[in-house]
Amino acid sequence: MPPIHTSSSFNNITKKEDKQENLLRTIGIFGLSTNIINIIVGSGIFVLPAIVAAGMGAGGIIAYLFCGLLIGLIMLCFAEVGSKITTTGGLYTYIETAFGKYAGFLSGNLYLMAVLAADAAVSNALVNILAVAFPLFESQIIRLLFLLIIFLGLAGFNILGIKQGIGLVKLLVVAKILPLLLLVIIGSFKIEIASISIETWPEFGQLGTTSLVLFFAFMGGETGLNVSGEVKKPNKNIPRAIFAGITTVVVLYVFIQLVAQGVLGDELADQNAPLAETAARVFGSQGFMLLTAGAAVSMFGYLSGSILNMPRVVYALSRDRVIPVKAFSKVHSRFKTPHLAILTYAVAGFVIAAFGTFEKLAVIATGGLLLQYLGVALAVIKLRYTRKSRPGEFKIPGGLIVPLLSVGIIAYFLSKMTYAQAMGTLAATILLTIIYIINRKISIENKNTKKL
Repeated sequence: MPPIHTSSSFNNITKKEDKQENLLRTIGIFGLSTNIINIIVGSGIFVLPAIVAAGMGAGGIIAYLFCGLLIGLIMLCFAEVGSKITTTGGLYTYIETAFGKYAGFLSGNLYLMAVLAADAAVSNALVNILAVAFPLFESQIIRLLFLLIIFLGLAGFNILGIKQGIGLVKLLVVAKILPLLLLVIIGSFKIEIASISIETWPEFGQLGTTSLVLFFAFMGGETGLNVSGEVKKPNKNIPRAIFAGITTVVVLYVFIQLVAQGVLGDELADQNAPLAETAARVFGSQGFMLLTAGAAVSMFGYLSGSILNMPRVVYALSRDRVIPVKAFSKVHSRFKTPHLAILTYAVAGFVIAAFGTFEKLAVIATGGLLLQYLGVALAVIKLRYTRKSRPGEFKIPGGLIVPLLSVGIIAYFLSKMTYAQAMGTLAATILLTIIYIINRKISIENKNTKKL
């Protein structure tokens, strides 16, 4: 059946895409792919090898390949939608364009809650790591001052321009990946073949349980797409950057697990800091410090990427009048960045990190992000039938097979949410719906008043 193009939907999308955002398109494939890698490769990979080994032993490598396949299918959906909708906002903009302002309001705010929770957790973990080497950071005043410097410092740096922000991300990606690459390359010569031999194929239930934990180490690439409005040749470069970023992460993760398993063997499952211990076996005592420092750099890199990317969602919510604060959609006349959105996001991140309320937000983080993934997969299906494809756009081969598989994968992971996560996500959705209705009513009343 040929695609059905509804004129209203097509006109709405075209109008949004043609809107001049006054932002600079300076990010290329390398910049966007490193932005994606930076967000995905966070602190989780420094502890996950032990968790995977505890669940599946040497067969844990299969879980990495399985999760790589699953996230690959989902990111194909992001590649298609990102090739069609190239304005700033990434995931939020895709959902809002396909399903309207209410869906966009829920999506954008759940997304912000989830990432702010992660920012707070990562920033506090960074302070804890520093406190191990420098007891000075155990002081509450020093901790708060450090958090303030981190959030406001990164905000100021990103306000100066997208080139500065993405340049810092590139530098930090090299700094975080280099120790891991050294561990993989040198550690591969110390692998015991017997330690990585898979004697029996894992059962599907066991694979599913392990993958449920591991899958979240592959999430986050969608955040790197929030700068879509500042990407050069977005129709071509966004899909290419997604493929480059995801492929790099999957290959890196697989080899990290192989080396950790091959060097530590059965001991891997009992390690609290598996990569640091692996490095100690490979490089000696200095190896432990190398990977511990690498973990700290990785956390700082994540925060840098978050404060680069997430204010673009705040900007997009304001741009589309999904939230009533128009100031957030202002672009600095000199630096061409959404400066007020950046500053506001950084202040919010600092407050949540400083007072530790991130634990309440973390309850809905998992469910909130999975719902966003579901929205993007459904957006692929809807946009196939509501808009014309334009030259240069990426389209997933195989019809609707990939988006439908992605819907099934996300539904499976959603079904495994804990009761607390499900109730937290539901409560947040209800609260946001009430806020949306109130804002909508106020907006309509203001319009009627102006007409009078």
